[in-house]
Amino acid sequence: MYDAIRMRRDVRAEFTGDRIDEEQLTRILRAGHNAPSVGNTQPWDFVVVQDPATLGTFADHVAGCRRNFADSLPPERQETFDPIKVEGIRESGTGIVVTYDPSRGGTNILGRHTVDDTGVFSAVLAIQNIWLAAVAEGIGVGWVSFYEEDFLTELVKVPAPIRPIAWLCVGPVSRLQDTPDLVRFGWREARPLSEAVHRESF
Repeated sequence: MYDAIRMRRDVRAEFTGDRIDEEQLTRILRAGHNAPSVGNTQPWDFVVVQDPATLGTFADHVAGCRRNFADSLPPERQETFDPIKVEGIRESGTGIVVTYDPSRGGTNILGRHTVDDTGVFSAVLAIQNIWLAAVAEGIGVGWVSFYEEDFLTELVKVPAPIRPIAWLCVGPVSRLQDTPDLVRFGWREARPLSEAVHRESF
């Protein structure tokens, strides 16, 4: 488990182009489905996308969002950002859209009474399980966050009040990088644990 946590990377450029084996995909999805959830609501669903046309449509949308972000940067940050690949949608061959259903479990959800976000947190725990299981399987995962939620909702036909909270690119990889891309390309250094730990108060 500690090895999987240490080795986990947000994969972009290392997908081989091969599609994930169906049995591996099922094991990874089962790991996601085994995540803890507030009130045992299991508020997630997983939309598996492998149609090349849909992958291409989403990739084109993401590319436009990436350009918009790049255009918003000051010149020196644009230069740092330019070589950073932000998605591997076509190359991975498989997308997993993780959704969150706030109505799952009804109106009186044990544990969500005072902290409503625990529902979303539960779905994010499913994403983390998927990611770590993928590492254990030798499979890469890339979390795509350059998209407009309404576009993705319409693309994979997510009904209200459910919302998509992640598109995960999932597929075989040539390797996992030793150093995270954003560190390698100089976007941002990692914080040491000593800066993140506080005792008794912040």
